[in-house]
Amino acid sequence: MSIRPRWWMLLQALLFPWTRRTLQSTKTTRLGRIAARFSVPLLSGRNFHITYLPINETIDAPGSTPIPLVVLEKIVREAAHHVIIRRCTCRDGNQCAHHPVGLACLLLGEGAKEIDPSVGQHVSVDTALEHVRHCVSDGLIPFVGRFKADNLIWGVRDRGRLLTVCFCCSCCCIIMNTVRCMPHVTQDALVRLRGLALSLDTRCCTACGTCIQACFMDALSLSDDGIIRDEIRCKGCGMCASICPNNAVSISVPDLPAAMVDLETRIGRLIDYR
Repeated sequence: MSIRPRWWMLLQALLFPWTRRTLQSTKTTRLGRIAARFSVPLLSGRNFHITYLPINETIDAPGSTPIPLVVLEKIVREAAHHVIIRRCTCRDGNQCAHHPVGLACLLLGEGAKEIDPSVGQHVSVDTALEHVRHCVSDGLIPFVGRFKADNLIWGVRDRGRLLTVCFCCSCCCIIMNTVRCMPHVTQDALVRLRGLALSLDTRCCTACGTCIQACFMDALSLSDDGIIRDEIRCKGCGMCASICPNNAVSISVPDLPAAMVDLETRIGRLIDYR
């Protein structure tokens, strides 16, 4: 088992603002470019591959259940082990005023057994699922996938046995607040859920620009014809649909079973969490 004392989480929180500023400057400052030499390999290729699971009640899913619960329940039940990190580093370091720091990452698989109990709570399947439900009901956007940085942060040997489920808020998430400043190889590692479609009801849209400001990838823009989405830049997080004050934006995944198979196949190429 790894050794990560409780002060380890405090150290991460203290370093968070510096880490975020550095990653945001990978293209603009000398320090940022130096940091990119180390961070980009960790945030690309086989080391980094994630998919956001959009939160929006209008998403088509069995029983009108939000997509994250449908997708994650299957993954959590199949996982070999479950650990809930005690404090979210992003929210802790950013002193989040909107979501509790206790709604932190869920780490799955045999690798999670190595996590020091001082920083992560080893839990049952039912407790892990309750944590997922709590995070989703609080409006946090999950991503699931391979995030090698967690192996380093939590002292887990990299044997391809650790799956990350992170619950993100746009105000604090280090990925949401830095990835648009990173090289394309990192941006491309955020893979949209297969078949996810976004539609705009022009009768309801007032062109207020709320969704444009909320998009962490700058994938939305305003034209004479209304809101335009950049298909390549959009990562399918669903923030635009969740934040629209007029319910003009909606998201759907017409074939959720196929999307889940695709997600599990992509994850399976990198991680064995069962």
